[in-house]
Amino acid sequence: MIDDLLQITGLLFRSALPKPGLRVCVVVPVKNEALGLKHTLDALRCQQDAKGNVYPANAYEVLLLINNSNDGSYRIAKSYQQQYPKFQLHIQQINLPKPYANVGTARRLLMDAAYRRLTANGDDAGIIASTDGDTIVDSQWLYQTVAAIEAGNDAVGGRILTLAEVNDARQFHLRDVTYRCLLAKAEALIDPQEHDPMPRHFQFFGASMAVTCQMYQRVGKLPRVPHLEDMAFYEALLKHDARVRKSFDVKVYTSPRLQGRVAVGFSEQLSKWVTDQKSGKLQMVDSAAVMLAKYKARKSLRNCWDRKSITAKPCSELIRVAHLTNCSVQWLYQQLLKAEYFGILWAQVDPLIHQQALLTYQPHQPVVEAISALRHYISQFTPAPVFETNPAGTYHAESRLSA
Repeated sequence: MIDDLLQITGLLFRSALPKPGLRVCVVVPVKNEALGLKHTLDALRCQQDAKGNVYPANAYEVLLLINNSNDGSYRIAKSYQQQYPKFQLHIQQINLPKPYANVGTARRLLMDAAYRRLTANGDDAGIIASTDGDTIVDSQWLYQTVAAIEAGNDAVGGRILTLAEVNDARQFHLRDVTYRCLLAKAEALIDPQEHDPMPRHFQFFGASMAVTCQMYQRVGKLPRVPHLEDMAFYEALLKHDARVRKSFDVKVYTSPRLQGRVAVGFSEQLSKWVTDQKSGKLQMVDSAAVMLAKYKARKSLRNCWDRKSITAKPCSELIRVAHLTNCSVQWLYQQLLKAEYFGILWAQVDPLIHQQALLTYQPHQPVVEAISALRHYISQFTPAPVFETNPAGTYHAESRLSA
């Protein structure tokens, strides 16, 4: 079975050579997306720069992998390809073997193919960008993605907005967005990163993510997992100290449908929130106190990391972090010295900090309480509210943060 998959990988997108001047390769896994696929392709074809000019057609291409579909997606894509021959659209249809019939495998095959095409001439400066078959990218999605990379970043996470559709899950989604955007604000206040300043958001998902070929190779490419492959990839990037920008200027629009195409993902979470409400369960999140404690510990550990080349023994901040992890100072100091990247060090310490924080604070709290706690914390640094609540008590964000 593995040999079959390797054979598939070797044959994908080999028929057409990349055009000279290719800078970005956009990958789109598709499974039964006939209903909205044309809209997805329209958005990718009609890209513009910041002045509204047409984005150079030869600067990017789109790889569409239609996998395990039975709804006519392939026919629609081929018809679109014939209708717009100047649009650099490459299409392949495959049926993945059952153990590999998942979005993780499909996206990995696509990103590996994109990497191969972009580096065919020995240059690793190309950009692999990812979106989904039910997603409509913004008109400046490519331009803003490339701009973020050219600013010195290794990867970019775009803002994923839901299309205006009324269903029972929307209020839960908006509360979750509010909570996570407030976390991003608090995180930036506690442990600021020069490459990812505010305003920034919290998302790095397959519907809008991009990475340089150089960094894709460094982290070992997309992890081999059946689902949540984007989250696993993000963790790999952080472990390698990749400069990840979460820009509001990079944005896409996706469906808030309750029935998804994958076993684990956004649609499943929406359905769970609706089910929990019907059974009387509150919408719970990681408590604000636990998350703030982790950000503060990470900042202290980062300070130690920045000073490790000039420090011959554990500093006071490292001793404090060791106390927070309930591990020996000497053990932590040894991990600090031998870690190749700060991200690897933090990946070891994070679960220990989390475990100890749970002994001090409640592990979870209702999302409304967590939002209130985060607002209170942020207000100590800035009087400007990030989110407002309307008289009915439902949450809505500023226009650029709306979901």
